[in-house]
Amino acid sequence: MIEENKEKILILDFGSQYAQLIARRVRENNVYSEIVSHKITTAEIQKANPKGIILSGGPASVYVKNAPRCDEGIATLGIPILGICYGMQLGCQMLGATVKPTPTREYGRTACTVNNESKLFKSLVKDITVWMSHGDQVVELPAEFESLAFTRNCPYAAVKYKKMAFYGVQFHPEVTHTPQGSQIIRNFLYEICGCTGDWKMYSYIEKSVSDIRRQVGDRKVVCGLSGGVDSAVTAALIHKAIGNHLSCIFVDNGLLRNYEADEVIKTFKENFTVDLHAIDARNRFLEKLKGVTDPEKKRKIIGYEFIEIFKEEAKKISQAKFLAQGTLYPDVIESIPVHGGPTATIKSHHNVGGLPAELGFELVEPLRFLFKDEVRKIGEELGLPEELVWRHPFPGPGLAIRIIGEVTKPQLEILRKADRIVIEEIRKAGLYRSIAQCFAVLLPLSTVGVMGDERSYENVIAIRAVETTDFMTADWYPIPHEILGIISNRIINEVNGINRVVYDISTKPPSTIEWE
Repeated sequence: MIEENKEKILILDFGSQYAQLIARRVRENNVYSEIVSHKITTAEIQKANPKGIILSGGPASVYVKNAPRCDEGIATLGIPILGICYGMQLGCQMLGATVKPTPTREYGRTACTVNNESKLFKSLVKDITVWMSHGDQVVELPAEFESLAFTRNCPYAAVKYKKMAFYGVQFHPEVTHTPQGSQIIRNFLYEICGCTGDWKMYSYIEKSVSDIRRQVGDRKVVCGLSGGVDSAVTAALIHKAIGNHLSCIFVDNGLLRNYEADEVIKTFKENFTVDLHAIDARNRFLEKLKGVTDPEKKRKIIGYEFIEIFKEEAKKISQAKFLAQGTLYPDVIESIPVHGGPTATIKSHHNVGGLPAELGFELVEPLRFLFKDEVRKIGEELGLPEELVWRHPFPGPGLAIRIIGEVTKPQLEILRKADRIVIEEIRKAGLYRSIAQCFAVLLPLSTVGVMGDERSYENVIAIRAVETTDFMTADWYPIPHEILGIISNRIINEVNGINRVVYDISTKPPSTIEWE
């Protein structure tokens, strides 16, 4: 945990796909949150000294054998608890309520009526819209409970236990589809838990700098730069802490966007007096990727090759004892079961557990407990260029996973040109900061077209643009048709090998943001 005596909320994870969203919503209200295993003991909770506990949702049914459960002793700690969906059902069941399958399953936006004034619904109107996703629900409540809200099919959409500060909501306040959800969470934090909101980025920077100095001492740190905001902020934060004891390695794998390698080198030379090692490994990566089409194999090959090159270069840096990585909290949660929840790995992350023990370095990961928007706030506080801080996210494997199928030099050139046009036009239209992520994808198919009165049979470019605050859920961004028309015309006219452009209008979930 980030700090034992920090004002914090613990989120017990029961396998919810929205656990990270809960953590994010809490932090948006300036309260530090951390996801922990639902197996955490009451003694461990007491040691962490949280201001409140949130029980997440989950895919199981509380009444089945081996359903994930928490230590029932948490109800005796005197710490306010909010149960969400499965968390509500489990908490209610532990306190004597009955949970059964529903005759009519509720999923999606649902009208909800608040029928009892309480701290949880303070400042909210009586009729609200909530996001439901459940096949079970509480059907019988002991006298010690009171109902706070209901829907057409759910008589206990929200409840409170009279003898202690346990609140439960059957809906999901953490998702944007519950418009008043953030206020409900804020009410839990401030009205029920008594939080003051001491989670601020400037205080995090001060503590992080202190922690880095304490961990590193007068020894050297090696940091891998990718060109993205995560590694840049990591380098800037460590540079603030230890100055010229930092050396940065930038590996040009040939899978970057147009002019990106030059921009990375220029940015760090102009903004930091840092020891920068730039390695041209374009041909080496392309050779290793020859004939490979499986996206996970691509990721592993790129990750392994990066490690090998990094090791070779790091050996040239004398007295280097530490390796800095821009690992974020979502990377940690998605890649390894640190929280003990039964969630599935969606895709591997190249910067989590990817560096072998024989590298001989101790890890420095100052962003390990942060979300993307928090990292950007730190970048601004540290004075990094706005263009770098707000650059759209770019995957570690680069364009290799935006080329569906085998990666070749001609395909990379096609995709770079198309992607550059997309970014240029959304910048011209003033949309870049409004869109969370936008890029082009090269599809592994050819379609018939007519170009210059002749039949063509060429490739397809897909454009993906999303709006999101946390990258855990995302909606497709409605780029105006006239802008899409300009982008399409430019790509078809300026990029040889493309005769069709399509627009991706999928949400996450069920789709991911990247195509591979």
